[in-house]
Amino acid sequence: MDLFESNLEARFDSFAPVAARMRPQSMDDVVGQDHLLGEGRALRALIESGELSSIVLWGPAGTGKTTLAYIIAKSTGAHFESMSAVSAGVAEVRKQIRAARDRLGQQNARTVLFLDEIHRFNKAQQDALLPAVENGWIALVGATTENPGFEINTPLMSRSLLFRLEPLTVDDVKEIVRRTLADSERGLGKLDVAIDEEALDHIAERSGGDARAALNVLEAAAMIATTTTGTIELAIAEEALQQRAIPYDKAGDWHFDVISAFIKSMRGSDPDAAVYWMARMLDSGEDPRYIARRMVVFASEDVGNADPSALQVAVAAHHALEFVGLPEARINLSQAATYLAIAPKSNAAYKAIGAALEDVRSAGPQPVPDHLRDANSPASRATGAGKGYRYPHDHGGWAAQQYLPDGLADRRYYEPVRGREAELKRQLDERKKSSS
Repeated sequence: MDLFESNLEARFDSFAPVAARMRPQSMDDVVGQDHLLGEGRALRALIESGELSSIVLWGPAGTGKTTLAYIIAKSTGAHFESMSAVSAGVAEVRKQIRAARDRLGQQNARTVLFLDEIHRFNKAQQDALLPAVENGWIALVGATTENPGFEINTPLMSRSLLFRLEPLTVDDVKEIVRRTLADSERGLGKLDVAIDEEALDHIAERSGGDARAALNVLEAAAMIATTTTGTIELAIAEEALQQRAIPYDKAGDWHFDVISAFIKSMRGSDPDAAVYWMARMLDSGEDPRYIARRMVVFASEDVGNADPSALQVAVAAHHALEFVGLPEARINLSQAATYLAIAPKSNAAYKAIGAALEDVRSAGPQPVPDHLRDANSPASRATGAGKGYRYPHDHGGWAAQQYLPDGLADRRYYEPVRGREAELKRQLDERKKSSS
């Protein structure tokens, strides 16, 4: 690096957001992720060994994926290159691979290629990385917020070590905030701004375990505080947080985790939790039709005939959404979610179709009993179709006869359990006794 580049980098650093300036420079600077970087832990041991392996870092935003890639390169003396899958194409990937191969051959220097949002690469783009990873021309550090099992090709995953980063704890974020306010070289120490405990708690709790988000809020709050009392108070923290978006990725783990929490809260009969998770999704821009569709499925899968009205309520909410739209339809969705949550639960219908499908696939096509076959034509009647069939309406609405194929005659797929199903179970039991 020449003098011009050095001065240019220093100038960029001076204008960089505090979240970038406070990026840890070594493992000892990192706050959190003790399960990976604590003494004797796997990732720390790998870095300290000096051996470069391709890895995938999976975790929410702001948990240190970029930082760890930089530390790996710095700690092992490797050249560091950074790319984003959002803007890079196959041509750029191949260019970086060629440069890394030349660097290894001419200077005996390894290259850490950090690929942010690797899940955004398609199969062809990911395949372009395989030769370089296999031959050791690069040590790939892929960062993703989404489950790599779904988004990263199996050949690439099989050649990489996977490490999952966890959201920072509230105490972790508080420590980062305190360090930043005290650091006069890279942080906000020169502003001589203090922070009270209420404001500190507020920023740490609302950051969602995202250090970058917390520091962005802190920087805004510090600027406000310098024009007032010199202390970041709760009101200032709230003002700085007003534009803070709740973390939620409609295509990634947040999407799957939050919808999972929503469904499990309804299944667990907790209407308050169900409404909270629904609010999280709506406020973060989730497609409300997706939420409505999931409730329609839930109404049959988890409530079923324990309360047959549940399906009507869910379908009505779906129709209401199409009819009135948001924001008003949030009330219809909330009504449906709370109804489903407090309804008696039965998965009998869900289990019934699963068991029936298993028999269909394992036992093969079973012949229809003669008395159930279509007897509308003389030809079919001549072969015995319809013979012996008892018309239920001639017997008070129910007639004892076999309806399943001979090979499955004793199977029982639908087992009612509770709610309105209790009466259904009593009726079914009586009919089974009459038929035997």
